[in-house]
Amino acid sequence: MPPLPPEAWLRGPVPAIPDLLQPVAHSLIQADEEIGRITEDIDVESLWVRPGGAAAIGFHLAHLTGALDRLFRYARGDELDTAQREWMAAERKMHEDRPPLSDLLTEWELVKQRALAQLAATDPAQLATPRFVGRARLPSTVLGLLFHAAEHTTRHVGQMVTTHKVVTGPGLSDLIDMKRKASRPLDLIDLAALEARRDDENPDDA
Repeated sequence: MPPLPPEAWLRGPVPAIPDLLQPVAHSLIQADEEIGRITEDIDVESLWVRPGGAAAIGFHLAHLTGALDRLFRYARGDELDTAQREWMAAERKMHEDRPPLSDLLTEWELVKQRALAQLAATDPAQLATPRFVGRARLPSTVLGLLFHAAEHTTRHVGQMVTTHKVVTGPGLSDLIDMKRKASRPLDLIDLAALEARRDDENPDDA
């Protein structure tokens, strides 16, 4: 495997993005690259499996996409539109509906590109402008919303990375086969058995 390039924040400024918003742009670019690596060869079972009942990779991708779109809309001073409310409602059923990965990646790409364009168009003089979040109109600012959007995206991508290592690591493919044969969710299978097996197979790592 070729060495990975430096992380986005170590590659210099992103063209057209105001200086104060460079960290937000770097976070979104880094998230995009991590998502690409995670989903490059993932199969449907690994995309939607829930080890130990944790959220699936597919859910994280759908949620971080929808949340980024919503937070940037609030940063513009707008209320959510119908499509955004429908996506938010759909997130609650993602584990059951299991939309195709291609659909999730297409939506992520659209939202990411809109977000980067919005960053480029944001006037730094307006970063402290008050903004309100949700129907409760909780207080924030343009800057607060943009930075929280970056932090939230990064957090969920980190969970995707960890879950990907779990579901594609040694031994879990056997549990996925068990799920297929037993026709029951993987999160109902005792993952302690997997850990015990790994310790037996890799005593030096225990």
